[in-house]
Amino acid sequence: MNDLLTMVSAAGPLAGGWGVHGLWMRRRLSAARRDPLSGLWARAPFERRASRLLARRHAAVVLVDLDGFKALNDTFGHAAGDEAIRATAASLNDALAEKRGAVAARLGGDEFAAVVPLEEPFTLPWLLNGLHGAFTAPFTYRGRTIRVGASIGACLTAELPSRSLPLALRRADEAMYTAKRGGGGWCVADGPDLAYPSRAGRRAGRPGTGGKEAAA
Repeated sequence: MNDLLTMVSAAGPLAGGWGVHGLWMRRRLSAARRDPLSGLWARAPFERRASRLLARRHAAVVLVDLDGFKALNDTFGHAAGDEAIRATAASLNDALAEKRGAVAARLGGDEFAAVVPLEEPFTLPWLLNGLHGAFTAPFTYRGRTIRVGASIGACLTAELPSRSLPLALRRADEAMYTAKRGGGGWCVADGPDLAYPSRAGRRAGRPGTGGKEAAA
C-alpha cells in the first residue's frame, strides 16, 4: 500500500509537468499559425479555416490592400509601416468582433483578407463602409498624425457557381483592383465572370505572376 502511495505521489508532479508542457506546446503551435506583426492568421491556416467555413455556408469574402503604404515606409520608416499594419489588424478585429465565425488574415505585406458570414447579404455595403472608415482613420506615430488609404474588394459566394475560396478571392481581388483604380474605397464583384486576364491562375499584374503590379 505504501509503495502504491509513493508511486502515485511521484506521478503527480510528472503529470503536472506534462500538462504545463502540453499547454506551452499548444500556445507555441497557435503562435506559429499567426502573423507575428498583426496577430492575425497567416495565409495557410486562414485558407484552411475559410474553406471549412464556406463548406458550411455562404459568406462575403473581403480583400484589403492599403494605399500609399510604400510612401509611408519611405517617408517615416518601416517602423511606421509596421504600426500601420498593426492598426489595420486591430480595426479588422474590432469590425468583425460581432460577426460570429468570421476569419481574418494578413496575407502578406499590406494585404489582408477576411471571410465573413452575413445573415443578410444586403448589409455588405455597411460592413465595407465601416471597414474603410476604420482603415483610413488617422493614427499617431512618434507624435505625428499619419493616415493611409485603403482599397477593398468583396465577393458574395452566393453569386458564384460554387463556394470556392480561390474563385471568391480572385473575384474579390478584381473588385479591389477596380476600387484602387478609382482612387480607393470599396467595390463588390458583380457575379462570377472574371473581369481581368490571368497569369499563373492569378490576375495579371499581381506579385508572383511575372508582370508589373499595376495596383501597387
